[in-house]
Amino acid sequence: MEPSVLVVLVVVTALIFDFTNGFHDTANSMATSIATGALRPKVAVTISAVLNLVGAFLSVEVAKTISNGLVDDTKIGPAIVFGGLVGAIVWNLVTWFVGLPSSSSHALFGGLIGATWVSAGSDSVHFGKIVEKVLVPAALSPVLAGLVAMIVTYFVYRIFVRHGRTSGFRVGQIISASLVSLAHGTNDAQKTMGVITLTMITAGTLPAGAGPPLWVIVSAAFALALGTYLGGWRITYTLGKGLTDIDGPQGFAAQTSSAAVILASTNFGFPLSTTHVCSGGIVGSGVGRHESPVRWRTAGRMVIAWLFTLPAAAIVGAAAGLVTSTGTVGTIAVGVAGLLVGIGIYLLSRRSPVNAGSFTTPAPTVPEPEVGRIAA
Repeated sequence: MEPSVLVVLVVVTALIFDFTNGFHDTANSMATSIATGALRPKVAVTISAVLNLVGAFLSVEVAKTISNGLVDDTKIGPAIVFGGLVGAIVWNLVTWFVGLPSSSSHALFGGLIGATWVSAGSDSVHFGKIVEKVLVPAALSPVLAGLVAMIVTYFVYRIFVRHGRTSGFRVGQIISASLVSLAHGTNDAQKTMGVITLTMITAGTLPAGAGPPLWVIVSAAFALALGTYLGGWRITYTLGKGLTDIDGPQGFAAQTSSAAVILASTNFGFPLSTTHVCSGGIVGSGVGRHESPVRWRTAGRMVIAWLFTLPAAAIVGAAAGLVTSTGTVGTIAVGVAGLLVGIGIYLLSRRSPVNAGSFTTPAPTVPEPEVGRIAA
Protein backbone atom coordinates (compact mmCIF):
# COMPACT_ATOMS: atom_id res chain seq x y z
CA MET A 1 0.00 0.00 0.00
CA GLU A 2 1.32 3.46 -0.92
CA PRO A 3 2.53 5.35 2.17
CA SER A 4 0.32 8.36 1.39
CA VAL A 5 -2.77 6.13 1.04
CA LEU A 6 -1.96 4.40 4.32
CA VAL A 7 -1.59 7.73 6.12
CA VAL A 8 -4.99 8.83 4.83
CA LEU A 9 -6.49 5.52 6.01
CA VAL A 10 -5.02 6.00 9.47
CA VAL A 11 -6.24 9.60 9.68
CA VAL A 12 -9.79 8.55 8.74
CA THR A 13 -9.67 5.68 11.26
CA ALA A 14 -8.40 8.03 13.96
CA LEU A 15 -11.30 10.39 13.31
CA ILE A 16 -13.71 7.44 13.52
CA PHE A 17 -12.19 6.62 16.91
CA ASP A 18 -12.62 10.28 17.89
CA PHE A 19 -16.28 10.07 16.90
CA THR A 20 -16.79 6.94 19.05
CA ASN A 21 -14.95 8.71 21.86
CA GLY A 22 -17.48 11.54 21.62
CA PHE A 23 -20.64 9.46 21.90
CA HIS A 24 -18.97 7.10 24.39
CA ASP A 25 -18.13 10.01 26.72
CA THR A 26 -21.24 12.19 26.36
CA ALA A 27 -22.33 10.73 29.68
CA ASN A 28 -19.29 12.17 31.46
CA SER A 29 -20.48 15.71 30.88
CA MET A 30 -24.25 15.51 30.90
CA ALA A 31 -25.50 12.36 32.66
CA THR A 32 -26.18 14.05 35.98
CA SER A 33 -27.84 17.12 34.43
CA ILE A 34 -30.13 14.90 32.38
CA ALA A 35 -30.89 12.63 35.36
CA THR A 36 -31.93 15.54 37.58
CA GLY A 37 -33.95 17.27 34.85
CA ALA A 38 -31.73 20.35 34.83
CA LEU A 39 -31.40 19.94 31.07
CA ARG A 40 -33.48 18.10 28.51
CA PRO A 41 -31.46 15.32 26.84
CA LYS A 42 -31.24 16.88 23.37
CA VAL A 43 -30.41 20.31 24.77
CA ALA A 44 -27.74 18.77 26.99
CA VAL A 45 -25.91 16.99 24.16
CA THR A 46 -26.08 20.11 21.97
CA ILE A 47 -24.44 22.24 24.66
CA SER A 48 -21.89 19.52 25.32
CA ALA A 49 -21.00 19.20 21.63
CA VAL A 50 -20.42 22.93 21.22
CA LEU A 51 -18.24 23.17 24.33
CA ASN A 52 -16.26 20.05 23.41
CA LEU A 53 -15.54 21.75 20.11
CA VAL A 54 -14.35 24.92 21.82
CA GLY A 55 -12.29 23.03 24.39
CA ALA A 56 -10.35 21.18 21.71
CA PHE A 57 -8.69 24.46 20.66
CA LEU A 58 -7.50 25.47 24.14
CA SER A 59 -4.46 23.24 24.61
CA VAL A 60 -2.17 20.73 22.85
CA GLU A 61 -0.17 19.44 25.83
CA VAL A 62 -1.95 16.08 25.94
CA ALA A 63 -1.52 15.66 22.17
CA LYS A 64 2.24 16.15 22.54
CA THR A 65 2.37 13.53 25.30
CA ILE A 66 0.78 10.93 23.01
CA SER A 67 2.66 11.79 19.82
CA ASN A 68 6.08 12.02 21.48
CA GLY A 69 5.99 10.09 24.76
CA LEU A 70 4.33 6.67 24.84
CA VAL A 71 6.03 4.72 22.02
CA ASP A 72 9.20 5.05 19.95
CA ASP A 73 8.05 6.70 16.71
CA THR A 74 11.25 5.68 14.92
CA LYS A 75 10.40 1.96 15.19
CA ILE A 76 6.80 1.91 13.98
CA GLY A 77 4.88 2.99 10.91
CA PRO A 78 1.35 4.10 10.04
CA ALA A 79 0.18 0.47 9.64
CA ILE A 80 0.98 -0.23 13.30
CA VAL A 81 -0.91 2.86 14.42
CA PHE A 82 -3.85 1.69 12.30
CA GLY A 83 -3.87 -1.69 14.07
CA GLY A 84 -3.88 0.04 17.46
CA LEU A 85 -6.79 2.25 16.46
CA VAL A 86 -8.86 -0.74 15.36
CA GLY A 87 -8.31 -2.32 18.79
CA ALA A 88 -9.46 0.87 20.52
CA ILE A 89 -12.56 1.27 18.36
CA VAL A 90 -13.67 -2.34 18.90
CA TRP A 91 -13.40 -2.00 22.68
CA ASN A 92 -15.27 1.32 22.61
CA LEU A 93 -18.14 -0.25 20.68
CA VAL A 94 -18.35 -3.30 22.93
CA THR A 95 -18.50 -1.26 26.14
CA TRP A 96 -20.96 1.20 24.59
CA PHE A 97 -23.22 -1.70 23.63
CA VAL A 98 -23.38 -3.03 27.19
CA GLY A 99 -23.70 0.47 28.66
CA LEU A 100 -20.46 0.46 30.63
CA PRO A 101 -18.60 3.77 31.05
CA SER A 102 -15.11 2.45 30.36
CA SER A 103 -12.21 4.63 29.28
CA SER A 104 -11.88 5.54 25.60
CA SER A 105 -8.46 6.94 26.46
CA HIS A 106 -7.19 3.69 27.89
CA ALA A 107 -8.67 1.78 24.96
CA LEU A 108 -6.58 3.99 22.67
CA PHE A 109 -3.42 3.59 24.74
CA GLY A 110 -3.94 -0.16 25.04
CA GLY A 111 -4.47 -0.60 21.31
CA LEU A 112 -1.41 1.47 20.45
CA ILE A 113 0.80 -0.25 23.03
CA GLY A 114 -0.28 -3.74 21.97
CA ALA A 115 0.24 -3.08 18.26
CA THR A 116 3.66 -1.50 18.87
CA TRP A 117 4.83 -4.23 21.22
CA VAL A 118 4.17 -7.20 18.93
CA SER A 119 5.38 -5.40 15.81
CA ALA A 120 8.48 -3.58 17.01
CA GLY A 121 9.39 -5.20 20.33
CA SER A 122 8.91 -4.29 23.97
CA ASP A 123 11.78 -1.79 23.87
CA SER A 124 9.63 0.34 21.53
CA VAL A 125 7.15 0.98 24.34
CA HIS A 126 8.13 3.64 26.88
CA PHE A 127 6.84 1.91 29.98
CA GLY A 128 8.18 4.57 32.32
CA LYS A 129 6.17 7.24 30.56
CA ILE A 130 3.10 5.01 30.54
CA VAL A 131 3.31 4.53 34.30
CA GLU A 132 3.90 8.25 34.90
CA LYS A 133 1.43 9.70 32.39
CA VAL A 134 -1.26 7.01 32.18
CA LEU A 135 -1.37 4.45 34.99
CA VAL A 136 -0.72 6.71 37.98
CA PRO A 137 -3.28 9.34 36.86
CA ALA A 138 -5.74 6.50 36.10
CA ALA A 139 -5.48 5.23 39.66
CA LEU A 140 -5.46 8.58 41.42
CA SER A 141 -7.89 10.70 39.39
CA PRO A 142 -11.19 8.92 40.23
CA VAL A 143 -10.20 8.72 43.89
CA LEU A 144 -9.31 12.41 43.95
CA ALA A 145 -12.50 13.40 42.14
CA GLY A 146 -14.53 11.20 44.48
CA LEU A 147 -12.99 12.70 47.62
CA VAL A 148 -13.48 16.26 46.39
CA ALA A 149 -17.08 15.51 45.37
CA MET A 150 -17.81 13.85 48.73
CA ILE A 151 -16.54 16.86 50.67
CA VAL A 152 -18.29 19.39 48.43
CA THR A 153 -21.56 17.43 48.59
CA TYR A 154 -21.42 17.19 52.37
CA PHE A 155 -20.98 20.93 52.81
CA VAL A 156 -23.52 21.82 50.11
CA TYR A 157 -26.21 19.83 51.93
CA ARG A 158 -25.12 21.02 55.36
CA ILE A 159 -24.94 24.73 54.48
CA PHE A 160 -27.55 25.13 51.74
CA VAL A 161 -29.98 22.24 51.39
CA ARG A 162 -30.60 21.79 55.11
CA HIS A 163 -31.77 25.43 55.27
CA GLY A 164 -33.90 25.22 52.14
CA ARG A 165 -31.61 27.30 49.93
CA THR A 166 -31.72 25.17 46.76
CA SER A 167 -33.19 27.50 44.14
CA GLY A 168 -29.91 28.25 42.36
CA PHE A 169 -28.58 24.74 41.94
CA ARG A 170 -30.35 24.07 38.66
CA VAL A 171 -28.46 26.95 37.05
CA GLY A 172 -25.31 25.93 38.89
CA GLN A 173 -25.62 22.42 37.55
CA ILE A 174 -25.98 23.67 33.97
CA ILE A 175 -22.84 25.79 34.42
CA SER A 176 -20.86 22.95 36.01
CA ALA A 177 -21.97 20.47 33.31
CA SER A 178 -20.86 22.94 30.67
CA LEU A 179 -17.51 23.26 32.41
CA VAL A 180 -17.07 19.46 32.32
CA SER A 181 -17.84 19.49 28.58
CA LEU A 182 -15.25 22.19 28.01
CA ALA A 183 -12.72 20.27 30.10
CA HIS A 184 -13.47 17.07 28.18
CA GLY A 185 -12.71 18.85 24.91
CA THR A 186 -9.37 20.07 26.24
CA ASN A 187 -8.32 16.51 27.10
CA ASP A 188 -9.99 13.89 24.90
CA ALA A 189 -9.90 15.59 21.50
CA GLN A 190 -6.15 15.89 21.89
CA LYS A 191 -5.72 12.14 22.05
CA THR A 192 -6.82 11.81 18.44
CA MET A 193 -4.68 14.82 17.53
CA GLY A 194 -1.73 13.05 19.11
CA VAL A 195 -2.34 9.80 17.21
CA ILE A 196 -2.64 11.57 13.86
CA THR A 197 0.50 13.58 14.60
CA LEU A 198 2.32 10.38 15.60
CA THR A 199 1.26 8.80 12.29
CA MET A 200 2.60 11.73 10.30
CA ILE A 201 5.89 11.64 12.23
CA THR A 202 6.32 7.91 11.54
CA ALA A 203 5.55 8.54 7.86
CA GLY A 204 8.15 11.31 7.69
CA THR A 205 5.70 14.10 6.85
CA LEU A 206 6.32 15.83 10.19
CA PRO A 207 9.60 16.15 12.11
CA ALA A 208 10.09 14.34 15.41
CA GLY A 209 8.68 16.33 18.33
CA ALA A 210 6.25 18.30 16.17
CA GLY A 211 2.89 19.43 17.51
CA PRO A 212 -0.42 18.83 15.72
CA PRO A 213 -1.02 20.99 12.60
CA LEU A 214 -4.08 23.23 12.51
CA TRP A 215 -6.06 20.95 10.20
CA VAL A 216 -5.54 18.07 12.62
CA ILE A 217 -6.84 20.17 15.53
CA VAL A 218 -9.90 21.27 13.55
CA SER A 219 -10.81 17.81 12.23
CA ALA A 220 -10.38 16.13 15.63
CA ALA A 221 -12.46 18.83 17.32
CA PHE A 222 -15.36 18.42 14.89
CA ALA A 223 -15.27 14.60 14.99
CA LEU A 224 -15.46 14.63 18.81
CA ALA A 225 -18.25 17.23 18.79
CA LEU A 226 -20.31 15.25 16.27
CA GLY A 227 -20.03 12.08 18.32
CA THR A 228 -20.99 13.98 21.45
CA TYR A 229 -24.05 15.49 19.78
CA LEU A 230 -25.39 12.08 18.72
CA GLY A 231 -25.20 11.02 22.36
CA GLY A 232 -24.14 7.72 23.89
CA TRP A 233 -27.46 7.17 25.61
CA ARG A 234 -26.66 3.71 26.93
CA ILE A 235 -23.71 4.91 29.00
CA THR A 236 -25.49 8.14 29.92
CA TYR A 237 -28.27 6.05 31.45
CA THR A 238 -25.77 4.03 33.52
CA LEU A 239 -24.01 7.11 34.93
CA GLY A 240 -27.18 9.17 35.37
CA LYS A 241 -29.40 6.54 36.94
CA GLY A 242 -27.34 3.43 37.63
CA LEU A 243 -24.80 4.54 40.27
CA THR A 244 -26.90 6.62 42.66
CA ASP A 245 -30.06 8.73 42.77
CA ILE A 246 -28.93 12.25 41.92
CA ASP A 247 -30.59 15.57 42.67
CA GLY A 248 -29.54 19.09 41.66
CA PRO A 249 -27.13 20.02 44.49
CA GLN A 250 -25.51 16.59 44.32
CA GLY A 251 -25.10 16.79 40.56
CA PHE A 252 -23.57 20.25 40.89
CA ALA A 253 -21.00 18.96 43.40
CA ALA A 254 -20.07 15.94 41.25
CA GLN A 255 -19.67 17.93 38.04
CA THR A 256 -17.71 20.79 39.59
CA SER A 257 -15.28 18.39 41.24
CA SER A 258 -14.79 16.43 38.00
CA ALA A 259 -14.19 19.55 35.93
CA ALA A 260 -11.54 20.79 38.36
CA VAL A 261 -9.60 17.50 38.21
CA ILE A 262 -9.79 17.25 34.38
CA LEU A 263 -8.66 20.84 33.80
CA ALA A 264 -5.76 20.43 36.22
CA SER A 265 -4.60 17.25 34.45
CA THR A 266 -4.81 18.92 31.04
CA ASN A 267 -2.57 21.70 32.27
CA PHE A 268 0.10 19.13 33.21
CA GLY A 269 -0.31 17.12 30.00
CA PHE A 270 -1.79 14.03 31.68
CA PRO A 271 -4.06 12.16 29.22
CA LEU A 272 -6.31 10.79 31.95
CA SER A 273 -9.69 9.16 31.54
CA THR A 274 -12.54 11.63 31.89
CA THR A 275 -14.80 8.59 32.35
CA HIS A 276 -12.89 7.58 35.48
CA VAL A 277 -12.94 11.11 36.84
CA CYS A 278 -16.65 11.73 36.29
CA SER A 279 -17.62 8.30 37.61
CA GLY A 280 -15.51 8.92 40.69
CA GLY A 281 -17.20 12.29 41.16
CA ILE A 282 -20.67 10.74 41.00
CA VAL A 283 -19.78 7.99 43.49
CA GLY A 284 -18.17 10.54 45.82
CA SER A 285 -21.28 12.72 45.71
CA GLY A 286 -23.39 9.69 46.61
CA VAL A 287 -21.18 8.97 49.61
CA GLY A 288 -21.38 12.62 50.68
CA ARG A 289 -25.18 12.54 50.59
CA HIS A 290 -26.29 9.78 52.93
CA GLU A 291 -29.89 9.87 51.63
CA SER A 292 -28.64 8.76 48.20
CA PRO A 293 -26.81 5.42 48.66
CA VAL A 294 -24.30 4.31 46.08
CA ARG A 295 -25.12 1.14 44.15
CA TRP A 296 -21.79 -0.48 44.84
CA ARG A 297 -22.52 -3.54 42.75
CA THR A 298 -22.83 -1.40 39.62
CA ALA A 299 -19.75 0.60 40.65
CA GLY A 300 -17.82 -2.65 41.07
CA ARG A 301 -18.73 -3.78 37.57
CA MET A 302 -17.49 -0.47 36.22
CA VAL A 303 -14.16 -0.88 37.99
CA ILE A 304 -13.79 -4.39 36.54
CA ALA A 305 -14.37 -2.94 33.07
CA TRP A 306 -11.74 -0.27 33.80
CA LEU A 307 -9.20 -2.91 34.79
CA PHE A 308 -9.85 -4.89 31.62
CA THR A 309 -9.87 -1.93 29.23
CA LEU A 310 -6.17 -1.37 28.65
CA PRO A 311 -5.14 -5.07 28.42
CA ALA A 312 -8.22 -6.03 26.36
CA ALA A 313 -7.61 -3.24 23.85
CA ALA A 314 -3.91 -4.14 23.87
CA ILE A 315 -4.69 -7.74 22.91
CA VAL A 316 -6.97 -6.67 20.05
CA GLY A 317 -4.46 -4.01 19.01
CA ALA A 318 -1.63 -6.55 19.14
CA ALA A 319 -3.52 -8.98 16.91
CA ALA A 320 -4.45 -6.19 14.50
CA GLY A 321 -0.92 -4.77 14.51
CA LEU A 322 0.57 -8.20 13.84
CA VAL A 323 -1.68 -8.67 10.81
CA THR A 324 -1.20 -5.14 9.43
CA SER A 325 2.57 -5.50 9.67
CA THR A 326 2.39 -8.23 7.01
CA GLY A 327 1.54 -5.69 4.30
CA THR A 328 -1.33 -4.40 2.22
CA VAL A 329 -3.46 -7.54 2.38
CA GLY A 330 -3.15 -7.66 6.16
CA THR A 331 -4.07 -3.99 6.52
CA ILE A 332 -7.15 -4.44 4.35
CA ALA A 333 -8.14 -7.57 6.28
CA VAL A 334 -7.94 -5.73 9.61
CA GLY A 335 -9.98 -2.84 8.24
CA VAL A 336 -12.70 -5.17 6.92
CA ALA A 337 -12.79 -7.15 10.17
CA GLY A 338 -13.14 -3.97 12.22
CA LEU A 339 -15.92 -2.73 9.96
CA LEU A 340 -17.84 -6.01 10.26
CA VAL A 341 -17.53 -5.98 14.05
CA GLY A 342 -18.82 -2.42 14.16
CA ILE A 343 -21.81 -3.21 11.95
CA GLY A 344 -22.60 -6.32 13.99
CA ILE A 345 -22.58 -4.44 17.29
CA TYR A 346 -24.77 -1.69 15.85
CA LEU A 347 -27.33 -4.20 14.58
CA LEU A 348 -27.40 -5.94 17.96
CA SER A 349 -27.92 -2.61 19.71
CA ARG A 350 -31.11 -2.02 17.67
CA ARG A 351 -32.75 -4.94 19.45
CA SER A 352 -32.83 -3.00 22.72
CA PRO A 353 -32.44 0.68 21.82
CA VAL A 354 -31.64 3.34 24.40
CA ASN A 355 -32.30 6.93 23.36
CA ALA A 356 -33.17 10.34 24.75
CA GLY A 357 -36.72 9.14 25.54
CA SER A 358 -35.39 6.39 27.80
CA PHE A 359 -34.81 8.91 30.57
CA THR A 360 -38.54 9.39 31.09
CA THR A 361 -39.12 5.67 31.68
CA PRO A 362 -38.87 4.06 35.11
CA ALA A 363 -36.57 1.19 34.13
CA PRO A 364 -33.44 0.97 31.97
CA THR A 365 -33.68 -0.54 28.53
CA VAL A 366 -30.34 -2.30 28.98
CA PRO A 367 -30.95 -4.99 31.64
CA GLU A 368 -28.50 -4.96 34.53
CA PRO A 369 -27.81 -8.72 34.34
CA GLU A 370 -26.64 -8.32 30.74
CA VAL A 371 -24.28 -5.50 31.70
CA GLY A 372 -22.85 -7.44 34.62
CA ARG A 373 -22.45 -10.66 32.70
CA ILE A 374 -20.51 -9.09 29.83
CA ALA A 375 -18.44 -6.87 32.10
CA ALA A 376 -17.38 -9.84 34.16
